Amino acid sequence: MRMTDIQRCEVRPGRLVEWTLSPATVATAADLPEDTRPPAYIQESHIRTARSVRDDGLFVPTWVGTAFDIPGRADLDALEESLRGWTLRHETLRSGFRWSGEPGDEMRRFTLDADDVSLRRVEIGDFADPAELVDYLEDRFDATADALHWPNLIYTAVVRDDSTSVYMAFDHSNVDGHSVHRIPGEIHELYAAAVAGRPIEPVPVSSYVDFCEIERTEADRIDDGHDVVARWREFVGRCDGRLPTFPVDLGLDPDAGLPTQQFLREELTDPDTAAAFEAYCRPYGGSAVGVLAATALFVHEIGGEPVYRTVVPFHTRMKSRWTDSVGWYVGGAPIEIPMTEARDFPSALRTVRAELHANRHMARMPLARVLRLLGTDFRPTSPDMYSIVSYVDARGVPGSGRWAEQKAYGLIRVSYGDQVCAWVTRLHEGLWFASRFPDTDVAGKNMRLYVERLRDVMASTAAPPVS
Repeated sequence: MRMTDIQRCEVRPGRLVEWTLSPATVATAADLPEDTRPPAYIQESHIRTARSVRDDGLFVPTWVGTAFDIPGRADLDALEESLRGWTLRHETLRSGFRWSGEPGDEMRRFTLDADDVSLRRVEIGDFADPAELVDYLEDRFDATADALHWPNLIYTAVVRDDSTSVYMAFDHSNVDGHSVHRIPGEIHELYAAAVAGRPIEPVPVSSYVDFCEIERTEADRIDDGHDVVARWREFVGRCDGRLPTFPVDLGLDPDAGLPTQQFLREELTDPDTAAAFEAYCRPYGGSAVGVLAATALFVHEIGGEPVYRTVVPFHTRMKSRWTDSVGWYVGGAPIEIPMTEARDFPSALRTVRAELHANRHMARMPLARVLRLLGTDFRPTSPDMYSIVSYVDARGVPGSGRWAEQKAYGLIRVSYGDQVCAWVTRLHEGLWFASRFPDTDVAGKNMRLYVERLRDVMASTAAPPVS
C-alpha cells in the first residue's frame, strides 16, 4: 500500500455517500461513566499536543486513513453492514476521552458497548469534478477526524457503475500504519460475505484499550533512575536538550512560526532492485538497516554533522495477540551513528545494526513517560515531536497482493510542521518513498537529493561487480 495524501490517490468523480457514528450513539456516549482504563501515553501526548498547537492559534489536522476500490456499484446496505461490523471488531474505535479536573488537565476514557454503536448514512450528492471532490473530502476529514473531538472517524464511498472507492479517515490516536494496511482486506472480506448473505463468525480481536492499560501500568512502575530513562537523558543532552530533527538545512525561518508542508512520493526501485537491496542488507539485519545506513551517509554528506542522531520508530505489538488489533502500537528508540565509524555503506550498515541491537528494546517504554520523568519542559509546538525515517515491509499483510488492482493507498494528512517524516515501504511492486516536510525551496531541493541518493545506493547493490 503506497502512502500518499488525498490529492494523489486517484480520486475520480461519482456519487458521494458518508457514514459517521449516529446521533443516538453520540448521545449515549455523552452519558457514559468513566472507563478506568487510561489512555496510552502516546495517545495522551498526541491529544495534548493537538490542544497545545490549537491554543497557539493554529489548526493542524493529523488524521490518517485509507483508500481502496470495490468492483462495481456497491450495495450500500452491505457496505454499511461491513463498516459497522469492522468498527465493532476494534474496541478503540468506540472509545474516547473527556477532559476533567481544573483546568481540565486529566483525560478520562469512556467506551461504548457494541450494542450501542450504529452508523448514520448520508448521501451527499454527485461530484463531476475530481478536484472539487478532493477538496470536499479533505475538509470533511479535517473537521470530523479531529483529535480534540469525538467521534473522530468517518467513512465515505464514491459510487459509480464500474467501481466504488472507499475512503476512511481516523484521528491518529486510534490507528497506526499497520492498522491502516489491514483495513482493505478486512473490509473486502466482510463486504463479500454481506453481499452473499453469508454470516461471518465474530473474530476475537484483542483490544487496544486493554493494551493501553497494560502498557501504562508497566511504564508507571519505572522512575527517573531507570536505565532507559538514563539513556534517553544522555541522548537528549547530546541533542542540545531537544529531540532530534532531520540534520540538513530545511530553509526554516525561526521567527516565522510553524511552516506549511509539502509532500513527495516516488517509486524508489522495481521489485528486482528491491530484492537485491534486501539480499545485500540481510547479513546486517535487512532493508530497514540499509535505509537508515544510507540516510546516515546522506545527512553527513549534506549537513556535515559528525554524528547522525535519530529516533527510530518500532511497533510495540510484542505479542501475537495484538497482531490483528487496530490501535497506535508505536514506540521509538534513539540511535547515534558516529560518522567516523560509518565512512561507507558497509561500515554504516555495521554501525546501524549495532545501534539498533543495543537500543531497540527502549521502544517498549513510551517516550512520553520518559520525557515526563526527565522533568524537561517539552511543551510541543509542532504536531511531530521529532523527525523520523520509517521502513515497513508490507508484503505479508493479508490482501497486499491485490492492492495495486484495488487502488489501495494509505492516506497521510499534509498540513503544517517543521520536521521531516519519511516512510519507505516494501511492496510486491518494489520500494516506495513518501515524505512530508517544510514547504521551502531548500527543503524541497534537499529532500529530492535524499531520494536520489537512496535510489543510487539501492541501485549500487544490484549492480554486478566491476571486473
